[in-house]
Amino acid sequence: MTSAPSAEDTVGNEPRGIAAERLTFFSDAVVAIAITLLALELPLPEGATSAELLRSLGHHQSEYVSFLISFVVIGGHWRAHHRLFNYVTTLGGGLARLTFGWLLTQVIMPFATKVLAEDGGFEFRFVFYAVVQVVALSLFLLMAWQIQRNHLYRADTPPELFGKVYRGIGAMITAFAVSIPFAFFTHWAYACWIVVPLAANLLFRVRRRTAAA
Repeated sequence: MTSAPSAEDTVGNEPRGIAAERLTFFSDAVVAIAITLLALELPLPEGATSAELLRSLGHHQSEYVSFLISFVVIGGHWRAHHRLFNYVTTLGGGLARLTFGWLLTQVIMPFATKVLAEDGGFEFRFVFYAVVQVVALSLFLLMAWQIQRNHLYRADTPPELFGKVYRGIGAMITAFAVSIPFAFFTHWAYACWIVVPLAANLLFRVRRRTAAA
């Protein structure tokens, strides 16, 4: 005789394994919509001649650059989510609530991108975008911690997975957080988003080689 599933094995009336899979599919769909909204916000170049079209493209340069930045950023969020949730087998520890909070930041991203591309008030626009990223990455870090803490992952999960997630996401949180004060002094604050993760990755490799030696 088989016993009825306990409350720990179900979410509502749904087995947790199925619920985890559905949450992953839903997250993929929301991220895809967020990227689509990015493209819908792009302005069309105007002009009757090729020269006018090129001038129009230059006039909207900030919008196009902001689109590329956010496309890469959202793609990075999705890649990290896909890599982690590929091993998630069940829900628990508030994982669903954290995921919905993380998805909210992804949906906000097209709006934050539009704010970033506007003229004037660089400090406010930059800081707003960076704060959205810090919140999104912090929520993702909490998701990873809950997955590890509550053993919501498969038995064949690589032992180094969570370490890589913590290092990678931690480096990106640092990059966006550090860039905020820089934005009040220079427009080159964008460079922090590239330099800090590269420096963190280089430092980790040096330490690993030193430990191996």
